[in-house]
Amino acid sequence: MAMIHANGVQLHHEIRGDGPPVLFIMGASGDGGHFAKVADLLSDEFTIITYDRRGNGRSPRPPNWETTSPEEQADDAAALLGALGVASAAVFGTSSDGTFALCTLVRHPRLVSGCILHEPVLARLYDDPNSARAAAELTGRAAAEGGPPLAVERFWRLVAGDDNWRNLEPDLRDRMLAKAGTLVEVELGTFEGYLPTDAELSSIAAPVRLMVSENGRTPQHQAAGRLAERLEVPVQRVPGTHTSYWDHPDEMSAAIRSFLRRLN
Repeated sequence: MAMIHANGVQLHHEIRGDGPPVLFIMGASGDGGHFAKVADLLSDEFTIITYDRRGNGRSPRPPNWETTSPEEQADDAAALLGALGVASAAVFGTSSDGTFALCTLVRHPRLVSGCILHEPVLARLYDDPNSARAAAELTGRAAAEGGPPLAVERFWRLVAGDDNWRNLEPDLRDRMLAKAGTLVEVELGTFEGYLPTDAELSSIAAPVRLMVSENGRTPQHQAAGRLAERLEVPVQRVPGTHTSYWDHPDEMSAAIRSFLRRLN
């Protein structure tokens, strides 16, 4: 198991390929295994770094760790790159980690050569900011009924669809259920309200691409469009659900590749 010490925690990570480095950061469930298909496809041209966020997947939950923040998650990503000796990398973040990736870009600009934000959870840019509570309420009811594992299953079925839940690689699904408490007990409610100031957004120098899935989440589409307007960058559409990296890896990797080639 490839473990590395970064920002005071142990992080499981995997490195594929050779070329300009790209860091992939996972949203809910925090397990880098979700990117295996896309990472394999892109590793012919790029060095792909995936990792399990703290307390998720194969990364242990730190003792007495009861809350988190976009800033903490951004510092973990930056510390991981530093521990690997990577001076700068392109960053791909999806869903809640679209939020964390944006925070990494704002907080550690010298480390980020370019950034793709896929369906970011930025509730303050939704038509109805309170709609972010729907997922939290669903997981709360499910947790009361059957504990965190049931909450994660219902959450995943909501955002990705029943087929994508059933088609998950069994070991990955088992890890998601085993670490379900991280999402339910620690992460939900800590990141949804994050939004950089106008001054912070205007200071971003690295290229940014907003990306949405054709059958993705409407509130995240709203957030992506409004953030793209503020950054004066395009929004790219890809096939699939909120988890296009899983159900349409060929198309998702092609879209990512085109952006990365522009950087290099």
